[in-house]
Amino acid sequence: MAETIIANPKAANTGAVSLPAGSIIVVLGASGDLAKKKTYPALFGLYRYGLMPKDIKIVGYARTKMSEEDYHKRISQYIKLPNETVETQLKEFIAMCTYVSGQYDQDEGFQSLTAHMKEIEGSKKECHRLFYMALPPNVFTTVAQHIKRNCYPESGSARIIIEKPFGHDLASSRELQASLQPIWTEDEIFRIDHYLGKEMVKNILILRFGNEFFGASWNKNHISSVQITFKEKFGTEGRGGYFDQFGIIRDVMQNHLLQVLTMIAMERPVSFSAEDIRDEKVRVLKAMPIIDPKNVVIGQYDKSPDGTKPAYTDDDTVPKGSRCPTFAAIVLHINNDRWDGVPFILKAGKALDSAKVEVRVQFKDVTSGIFKDIPRNELVIRIQPDESVYLKMNTKMPGLTTKTSVTELDLTYNRRFSDLKIPEAYEALILDAINGDHSNFVRDDELDASWKIFTPLLHYLDENTDIVPAPYPYGSRGPAFLDDFLASYGYAREGVGMYQWPVTHANGNL
Repeated sequence: MAETIIANPKAANTGAVSLPAGSIIVVLGASGDLAKKKTYPALFGLYRYGLMPKDIKIVGYARTKMSEEDYHKRISQYIKLPNETVETQLKEFIAMCTYVSGQYDQDEGFQSLTAHMKEIEGSKKECHRLFYMALPPNVFTTVAQHIKRNCYPESGSARIIIEKPFGHDLASSRELQASLQPIWTEDEIFRIDHYLGKEMVKNILILRFGNEFFGASWNKNHISSVQITFKEKFGTEGRGGYFDQFGIIRDVMQNHLLQVLTMIAMERPVSFSAEDIRDEKVRVLKAMPIIDPKNVVIGQYDKSPDGTKPAYTDDDTVPKGSRCPTFAAIVLHINNDRWDGVPFILKAGKALDSAKVEVRVQFKDVTSGIFKDIPRNELVIRIQPDESVYLKMNTKMPGLTTKTSVTELDLTYNRRFSDLKIPEAYEALILDAINGDHSNFVRDDELDASWKIFTPLLHYLDENTDIVPAPYPYGSRGPAFLDDFLASYGYAREGVGMYQWPVTHANGNL
């Protein structure tokens, strides 16, 4: 079947302004891994499906000195080419891309970048530029200042995309914001959290507010708990030195998983405009108290039982005796009328038994009487891999008894939408930035509120050297006492053994 992308080239926010024809996208850090593996493939995806503004140009900027031919080889090596037509499109895309080399802390390089852009723009009266900072956070402020001083158009507009991490605690986040805001306005800044670009995360608002049967039961009266899980099968694999600076809580939970939580818990926005959506997310965050260390489990992966997989501290890049958590389970609460008393469980870890990201909404037990030990209903939103939504429900087993069986109402995307391509998260978010739509980007007060929730816990763990993460075997579900911890907050796994999730084969058949 013909491949089609699920995307709307028009901005969803009616107040947003799209970049006009002839605009320039500048990729700063163009020689780095993020640019090669994510940014350029996403830009090519948008070009391939005709979602770029007409006559747009892409300029790479980095410290690496290289010829344009070498630059083109670098940016094309991670772009997949399923057929000859796409190969032709790639050649066209490459022809749009040029490169400028320069330092990140010197005006001269940015002045050369501006001269190059002016050469591309010619005699245009208004120039429009989008700067994508695919850079490490230690140079965010320096580069942002040099761009504003040297590369901001005299007439027209500029936008800047900033990658996470946005600081490592509340103080550093505020310091970063304070350094940006005098030179860049909030409507010019796009703080990118790629989880907000994932198809199933964007679908949460439609599932919740576009279906009355969910809306009626989406509260403390019907829901027992909400669990948001992030699992990776691999460890740090030689990148432990980088990971050790952050740990699993900073790396995944304070940003990605908390963003998903706000989408699950927020009230209905008055519209789909960016500010109405982000207002509701901020209200949820402000209703959440700081995390009590008693509601936290941390772990660090050890060797696999057969000894073939190393422990976290076996990684030569990891500091000796590191207490960095590679696993955490955290219970948060929301003090409002809808969610009072409902535990929201964030769970994330590396070197676990499977790779997946999902939301599991567990409903309360049915009234006892005619039923005994019947499993709870669960709504599961699988974010990755194999995007799906399924509702686990009880039904009568066929036959001459009233025995129940757990089954599912199943929406698996690769079966239901087999002729459609789900866009990559970075494709969706870069398109939003081109369209000027902030809906799926993090606002400054949202960032501030999220760090307020997590910072006391992070400082507590950093400062108390007697707190050591519980070891768990590489390839396991996590620390041995995890199930007891979750059960203490009312989460039930009693239906797990009697439920078999259908396996989807490569051809889409069961």
